Amino acid sequence: QRRSLAPSQLAKRKAGDEEEEEEDRHPTTTRKRQKPVSETESRECYRSPFRKPLSQLTNRPHCLDSSQHEAFIRSILSKPFKVPIPNYKGPLGLRALGIKRAGLRSPLHDPFEEGALVLYEPPLLSAHDQLKTDKDKAPVHVVVDPVLSRVLRPHQREGVKFLWDCVTSRRIPGSHGCIMADEMGLGKTLQCITLMWTLLRQSPDCKPEIEKAMVVSPSSLVRNWYNEVEKWLGGRIQPLAIDGGSKEEIDRKLVGFMNQRGLRVPSPILIISYETFRLHAEALQKGSVGLVICDEGHRLKNSENQTYQALNSLNTPRRVLISGTPIQNDLLEYFSLVHFVNSGILGTAQEFKRHFEIPILKGRDADASEAERHKGEERLKELISIVNRCLIRRTSDILSKYLPVKIEQVVCCRLTPLQAELYKNFLKQAKPVEELKEGKISVSSLSSITSLKKLCNHPALIHDKCVEEEEGFMGALDLFPAGYSTKSVEPQLSGKMLVLDYILAVTKSTSNDKVVLVSNYTQTLDLFEKLCRNRRYLYVRLDGTMSIKKRAKIVERFNSPSSPEFIFMLSSKAGGCGLNLIGANRLVMFDPDWNPANDEQAMARVWRDGQKKTCYIYRLLSTGTIEEKIFQRQTHKKALSSCVVDEEQDVERHFSLGELKELFTLNESTTSDTHDKIKCRRCVNGHQVRPPPEGSDCTSDLSQWNHCADKRGLQDSVLKAAWDAAVTFTFHHHSHEEQRGIP
Repeated sequence: QRRSLAPSQLAKRKAGDEEEEEEDRHPTTTRKRQKPVSETESRECYRSPFRKPLSQLTNRPHCLDSSQHEAFIRSILSKPFKVPIPNYKGPLGLRALGIKRAGLRSPLHDPFEEGALVLYEPPLLSAHDQLKTDKDKAPVHVVVDPVLSRVLRPHQREGVKFLWDCVTSRRIPGSHGCIMADEMGLGKTLQCITLMWTLLRQSPDCKPEIEKAMVVSPSSLVRNWYNEVEKWLGGRIQPLAIDGGSKEEIDRKLVGFMNQRGLRVPSPILIISYETFRLHAEALQKGSVGLVICDEGHRLKNSENQTYQALNSLNTPRRVLISGTPIQNDLLEYFSLVHFVNSGILGTAQEFKRHFEIPILKGRDADASEAERHKGEERLKELISIVNRCLIRRTSDILSKYLPVKIEQVVCCRLTPLQAELYKNFLKQAKPVEELKEGKISVSSLSSITSLKKLCNHPALIHDKCVEEEEGFMGALDLFPAGYSTKSVEPQLSGKMLVLDYILAVTKSTSNDKVVLVSNYTQTLDLFEKLCRNRRYLYVRLDGTMSIKKRAKIVERFNSPSSPEFIFMLSSKAGGCGLNLIGANRLVMFDPDWNPANDEQAMARVWRDGQKKTCYIYRLLSTGTIEEKIFQRQTHKKALSSCVVDEEQDVERHFSLGELKELFTLNESTTSDTHDKIKCRRCVNGHQVRPPPEGSDCTSDLSQWNHCADKRGLQDSVLKAAWDAAVTFTFHHHSHEEQRGIP
């Protein structure tokens, strides 16, 4: 049999063996009768030598009397619990792991911290009302995350508060939209990111206001929005940016985005281009989105286009439209924008046209009667009072506190003899004036306008039409120099190109400044490329043919101080909106656009946050040509915008609508047709060195140009060097006139 090897059993067996041996030695000895051994005694007798007796363990001190015990208990209770986290300032004892918070609800951030931006403050309640209020439903403060509120400037804090009030229906009950109409460079993107982050994380009900948000922007700005979210929020949020891919891949991403639910959505922000949105709108219309932000929202000015209708069918009441230029051409486009964010606030399109547009435009016409002007002003005030409840507008004057000086100049350049002859021949042969009927422009008239605009840029742009002897260019080929070829650029054949050549040469030789060249025509950009190759200037070019990803890379490279590129060529149609080109501080707007908003957007690329140098903007116009007429029409549209959006009351009535026929004329005897038309009283014998006197009739639209100057009144050394080439006149605007003490 198997025996136990336990020490106690071994000792027991050893003792038994010894007794047997003793009996064998003394068999006759009579054994005394032994008492039976109990089991307990057996255990005590044969306890293992390796086993130690157990002792009772206790933390309670040996108290001899009750006073010592009471003192010990008091010493324990005098040390309250402390959270073992350095500098912890949160609540104590109100929350336990795995247990729902008890007690009063509290805001996400401290509303009483210094510099806190409070968007909502609960109403103060009396002690009696507090007793009746359900603590689980009491509203809390809504406070902007300190990470963002610390970097917001005063006007941006005001803008965030306005946006939040609008989208939460606190400004206009029942309406959840607004228009952020700040001018370029005032930080509209940062304000909207702050709004999104606040809505995604908190509300007065102590829970997120929305689950998801969507940003729709031009394709060139998708990556910029992604970078801005990363810049201001770091790793706190992961946006989904869609800037390319196959149709199936994009649809899969959009369906995944729309199917996200819950308080903590993995990718709560979608950034998508207008083009991609229009093509994949069906996937986005199957669910709901808490907030949609439309950047460069003036693209929605036509309520009939597919993009507008696709966005309007989204299941989202909260809509924010960003546009630095909400009025571009007419009031009906303005109505479309307001109607998109707050449907019905201005009635239907027909009601708006009858009640607002017709009376306002009649009152602004130069030939309007006193009664029409009075009625127009009344309707304008009524329109402003309605729209101002959902529109916020601040001008770039605010930037003068934070940015360097900006000097903007309209430079009138005379035509070369070749350009003048081609221009006059075209007007004689094409006879575009005769095509005009009742102030309306026919297709052939539109073609004539394009031909004249290209001729003003450079004769090379209409050389093909001269070769083919199209209407207006019969026999024009004989006017070109012998042996002329379009393979090489000849600056001396164009007044504006000649001035540009001087500006680039003087800038390159006298400074380390970089230059942005902007044009409406890719053919003109081709001429710029030829000029740069001839002069051996390093350059980059951005137009509609460049992919979205590549655009972001070349902009980032150009803005680097170590990049060798001297010139950035930009198509205003492809990249004039939203780009940040602070690597350059000089910008040349080579040709004007009918829409002043396009020019304003393009010219705002360099004077932005991050710019360290004085900025120079040159707007080149061909003297006495259609380009000056376009500039004059811009002033008319900008005057309308300043009335409705900027609320300027003293904007003069500009050119009569009947002056349309004057588009097709050439004034060779003037230094500036625009200056002649405004009947400027600040000039004496064509020279001006002072602001206009009080009560002068100089139009306020053009009074933004602080100086009308010939060469003697010019302060820009670069432009002075180019003056003798072809410049005839300039309008000059200095962004810091008062601070600089300029007379």
